[in-house]
Amino acid sequence: MTRLLALSLLTIASAAGASIAEKTTGMTKMDGLFPLYWDAKAGSLYLEISRWGEEVLFYTSLPAGLGSNDIGLDRGQTGRSRLVRFERVGPKVMLVEANRRFRSSSADAAEQKAVADSFASTVHWGFTPAAEEGNRVLVDATPFFVRDGHDAAANVRRARAGAYRIDPTRSAVWLDRTKSFPRNTEVEVLLTFTGEPQGGLVGSVSPSAEAFTVREHYSFVALPGPGFTPKPLDPRSSFNAVTYMDYSTPLGEPITKRWAVRHRLPIRYYLDPGTPEPIRSALLEGARWWAQAFPAGQYTVEMLPAGADPMDARYNMINWVHRSTRGWSYGASIVDPRTGEIVKGNVTLGSLRVRQDYLIAEGVLAPYESGKATSPAMAEMGLARLRQLSAHEVGHTLGLAHNFAASVNGKASVMDYPHPQIDLDATGKPTLANAYATGLGEWDKMAISWGYLGGSLSLDRLRFLSDEDARDQGGASPVAHLWDNGANAVDELNRIMNVRRKILARFGEQNLPVGQPMSALADTLVPMYLLHRYQTEAAVKVVGGVDYTYALRGDGQKIAEPIPAAEQQRALTAVLATLDPAELEIPERILALLPPRAFGYGPTREQFASRTGLTFDPVAAAESAANHTVGLLFHPDRAGRLEQLAARRAGSPSFGEVMRAVLVRTATKKAGLQGEIQKAVRTVVMQHLMALSADEGAQASARAIAMDGLLQMKADGPLAAATIDRFVRDGKPPAMAKPLEPPPGQPIGCEDSF
Repeated sequence: MTRLLALSLLTIASAAGASIAEKTTGMTKMDGLFPLYWDAKAGSLYLEISRWGEEVLFYTSLPAGLGSNDIGLDRGQTGRSRLVRFERVGPKVMLVEANRRFRSSSADAAEQKAVADSFASTVHWGFTPAAEEGNRVLVDATPFFVRDGHDAAANVRRARAGAYRIDPTRSAVWLDRTKSFPRNTEVEVLLTFTGEPQGGLVGSVSPSAEAFTVREHYSFVALPGPGFTPKPLDPRSSFNAVTYMDYSTPLGEPITKRWAVRHRLPIRYYLDPGTPEPIRSALLEGARWWAQAFPAGQYTVEMLPAGADPMDARYNMINWVHRSTRGWSYGASIVDPRTGEIVKGNVTLGSLRVRQDYLIAEGVLAPYESGKATSPAMAEMGLARLRQLSAHEVGHTLGLAHNFAASVNGKASVMDYPHPQIDLDATGKPTLANAYATGLGEWDKMAISWGYLGGSLSLDRLRFLSDEDARDQGGASPVAHLWDNGANAVDELNRIMNVRRKILARFGEQNLPVGQPMSALADTLVPMYLLHRYQTEAAVKVVGGVDYTYALRGDGQKIAEPIPAAEQQRALTAVLATLDPAELEIPERILALLPPRAFGYGPTREQFASRTGLTFDPVAAAESAANHTVGLLFHPDRAGRLEQLAARRAGSPSFGEVMRAVLVRTATKKAGLQGEIQKAVRTVVMQHLMALSADEGAQASARAIAMDGLLQMKADGPLAAATIDRFVRDGKPPAMAKPLEPPPGQPIGCEDSF
């Protein structure tokens, strides 16, 4: 052994030989689940460990975020929760996470060990003892806490916003939010990241793009005690689940176990006191809707008491979070993976969403008539949306998944994504009187009854389908959609196209407050011009669609039934109407009101793109709308499904029939601006057919039909013929401008809740 190594070991042994009382003299102690000691002179935080081998929940969170929806580091965000334990291994203390995805429910210790030894565990950290007293060990936990445990740098990297790392000289323990309680220990750190920015995302929300400072939080939480009974998941219930494999399962039973994620009763939520009025009252009211589903006193919502810490695991929180752009709100939970019990619900509500609803209301109501007071209907709509949003995100933290089939039953669930209901009054004027639901739906009450109160599921009328069935643009369900309305997707598309015509017919200066730049009118125009975008997506799913449920054997539900040919044809007719140049043309009187952006009001991604420089481009707007429709119709999954359904069922439309209908509908020669729009639409069709025919993952027959359609389009003119010939020769789409995408639409009020 070298003299240097011997001296090092002697130093470690000497430090560990000191008593905890001696080592912590002059330090500030915070007693609790794991006592903490703060050495102010050294800036070090010590952790006392005596609960050896006892599993606790450990998770990270972000009490002070970056404020960029694109990067996704929001104030109040919680990270993944883990079951960890401290183990002593010779001179080291290990923080170990067992692998809970693979278990044995056997009472036989040998069986349990066989499973545990078959799969890897994770050692998250190794500590060196600084002092000991009996069973108690003191470790310097500063390096463990003052690090990027929440993976903030990875988030920035995934967003392609730059490569950043922690600067230790500008990072430290944040003592104000470092506390220990009898059942939880909370540590917060101030972290400064430095690096090389990419693009403008970090610079748009941080004073310096080269460095940004956030706070990360660590929580150790004692596991819940006895008294909670796990509930096996019913996939029809809409509850989320914890899932694991039990290798002691008898043959003939499913080896994968699923427990529904739930709280134990009673449940209490708290609202962020940083929420202003009248938003505060709206969020409280919406969150309290869930009391309609629980017995009296078993579910309550109140303001967070003065002095309480929202990051404390004892508080289920509704957080009001600000970002530089609008973005998702979401509900997350810290869950005991052993049983599915929710330990902490954590809701994040983005403050800018309500302003998008306000913008939609300005477009629908055209409220700024000269000499008249501004209608309160816009603010009323925004607050109605916030009530629904609060209820929706709290619903996630009660254990519920999205129900994207609820709209077919008249807003049967707040767990759907609702587009504001826009009606026409008796005079044909648009109204938002019934924009959003005003309480829980039938599905919500039934789901809570099943999950918490022992009730049953009545599925003879109500429908439930979730994210995987609704988010895929090649999806097949005729009822599972985001941001749709109505019992029938086709009927609602026809209706909303009529509403859109009425709105655009009266669109003008009265949609803009006096004193605002006229160029801002283009922002209000976007959601009105694209009012049909989500209902188009819903109706397209009827084409080549299959109606199905999460049926169990013997429950009497529909299993999987192709949509009748007549309904598919009706949907195709309605969808093709959205490609009509007459529908896509923006009237000249509106174009005359849309100058280039005013000085100081730079371009944003919320606007239509332009191929004409600074001026508003009505053809580009039409191109983006057509790109949305054609991309849905020519989706590879839909094309292949159409071919297969036509082979299975006589009369069911094939992809060839759908493609030919598109070619015929978009081929009619138009004059003037409609003629320019028609050319842009035809180019979009050609580009999507090229993409489909070159898609090696698409069904071969669909690819062949797409190629046949391209060859027919050579008759469009010399440029089309040359482009298609080059594609045929090279076997890949030639370099050309991609079809323009519509501006971001979600959330009503962005684009995955989770």
